Amino acid sequence: MKLSTILDHIDNGHMALPEFQRGYVWNRDQVKGLFDSLYKKHPIGSLLLWATESKKAAHRGETQVSSGVVKLLLDGQQRITTVYGVARGRAPDFFEGDARIFQDLRFNLDTETFSFFQPMKMSNDPRWIDVSALMKNGQSGLEAVMEKLAEYPEIGSKAFKYSGRISRLLGILDIELHAEEITGEDKTIDIIVDIFNRVNSGGTKLSKGDLALAKICSEWSDARKIMNEEIENWQKVDYNFNLDWLLRSINTVLTGEAKFQYLHNKNAEEVQDAFHRAKKHINTSLNYISGRLGLDHDRVLFGRFGIPVMVRYLDQRERLKMGAMSEVERDKLLFWYAQAGMCGRFSGSTESFIDKDLEALIPPEKGLDQLLDVLRLWHGGLRVEAEHFSAWSVGARFYPVLYMMTRMGEAKDWGNGLPLNANLLGKMNKLEVHHIFPRAQLYKKNRDRMVVNALANFCFLTKDTNLKISDRLPEEYFPEIEAAHPGALASQWIPMEHELWKIDNYLSFLEARKSLLADALNKKMAELLHGDTRWLTASHSVEKMPVQIGGSISSEEEEQQLKTLNQWVVSQSLPQGLIPYTFINEEDGNRQAIFDLAWPNGLQEELSQPVAVLLNEGPDVVSFASQSGFRVFTEIDSFKQYVRNEVLSEG
Repeated sequence: MKLSTILDHIDNGHMALPEFQRGYVWNRDQVKGLFDSLYKKHPIGSLLLWATESKKAAHRGETQVSSGVVKLLLDGQQRITTVYGVARGRAPDFFEGDARIFQDLRFNLDTETFSFFQPMKMSNDPRWIDVSALMKNGQSGLEAVMEKLAEYPEIGSKAFKYSGRISRLLGILDIELHAEEITGEDKTIDIIVDIFNRVNSGGTKLSKGDLALAKICSEWSDARKIMNEEIENWQKVDYNFNLDWLLRSINTVLTGEAKFQYLHNKNAEEVQDAFHRAKKHINTSLNYISGRLGLDHDRVLFGRFGIPVMVRYLDQRERLKMGAMSEVERDKLLFWYAQAGMCGRFSGSTESFIDKDLEALIPPEKGLDQLLDVLRLWHGGLRVEAEHFSAWSVGARFYPVLYMMTRMGEAKDWGNGLPLNANLLGKMNKLEVHHIFPRAQLYKKNRDRMVVNALANFCFLTKDTNLKISDRLPEEYFPEIEAAHPGALASQWIPMEHELWKIDNYLSFLEARKSLLADALNKKMAELLHGDTRWLTASHSVEKMPVQIGGSISSEEEEQQLKTLNQWVVSQSLPQGLIPYTFINEEDGNRQAIFDLAWPNGLQEELSQPVAVLLNEGPDVVSFASQSGFRVFTEIDSFKQYVRNEVLSEG
């Protein structure tokens, strides 16, 4: 099948992209590489098409497919999308991404190389021709280029050679690609997806969530679009979720199970109804979590997989007409959510823990108490001790807890004395992490990074206050704060013994503040229980607490590197990783290690090896992660190479 024919088929609706396909993930280097191969007549592989009835074909994009039989592109999406984008000068209807990737591809008539437009280099050089303009206009495009070249006398005798090269460039669209077709009424979506995964054995496979969505889209064609719109709405208020996460909540509402396989026998009407119910209960849960716990953005939303459990509970109450939740019930649910996050309940096998918690919700009348019983038995106690705040770095599991305490309590800003539990307007009032004892001063005292970045050395202040304090020592600026805003220091759990404000007593300061933090947190948790403190009578003993292997993220700069890397992964249509990831012993709930950035289910979820990115970590962390089954990367470039070559099959 000629490339030109394939492009025409896409235009007239005879060929489309199946709904279950992931998005476009190539970069500009790959675009250039493909056109270089096509120009040189190098083989670029065959295509795999699924010929099916158009009325049954769940396809990407809003353009209607033609009546009769439509051919869905199973293998070859990146190549065909690239050729279409350049040849037509625009992205195809089914494209999801930044269409600028196809714009301004140029071809040099002398060197016979491809490159994207560079004004300084190409603007006044007629030998760099616009590939899209040429291909859109065909023979008339060739004539227009030759007329332009004739304006330059120095080209002279090269004109004939250039004409041949332009014709060869146009000839790309006449290249024949072998296309194999899958046909037959017996080819269900299950069989097609299985074939897809086999064909893409070296590339991005479809997860169980993708398969569930493919089945949903086969009956509810707008499902992906509508769900993505809702995800975008959450992103606008700083909560970043993905389709798998939303599907998990839909699944719990509809089936009471975590595993996606239970969605497979549900029809479109049932799924649509469950989506709307899940969306409503997710918003309610986020309002509770933000308004009562103060966890108002994605970075501090620990335990996000606890939300599908909350959604199920809220839906059960509504379906059984149990009435509006009382303040006591709401706070007990939030107590469970906060404790599950602090315990790292969903850091391991997500599905198995969600399923156990969903079972605990039966019957709903006893659900909250049973949820807490399961959590306490698994973790060994729900009372917080000072040693729980012994972690370090902004990636520590109790970092969001410190933020939660700041937002829940009466913590005050040290610059203006205002409570930090309200939404402060203006970018200078955005909360930032503040090192109470400045890093620069501690490093001068030869303190190592774990001690410098101890969690007990953190507090949250407005950006304006943080800048004004700069790198001054507490013994200098604390008295000024206390004089201007009495009680502001104590509101942030600062020990008021002045000797502890001296840098030589830094370690003693940390110990004292950890005790204050633990006591304050237990009081906040008790408030959520409204006097029913039986859940706080036992603690997860310090002796039982595992030794933390690795301290995770060492600085804000390193955290930003990891966040940028995570965003890059998402831009490749792959799942978002966890920053940080707490490795939990599933049997007893013990925390064994913290990894900087990890995909515990693999980059191809449920189909590939777990992956961890560990920056600036010691050999003990790397060794532990490797022995625990993770593929470990200690450099960002090597991790990206792995993604491109082994996950996306771009090598």
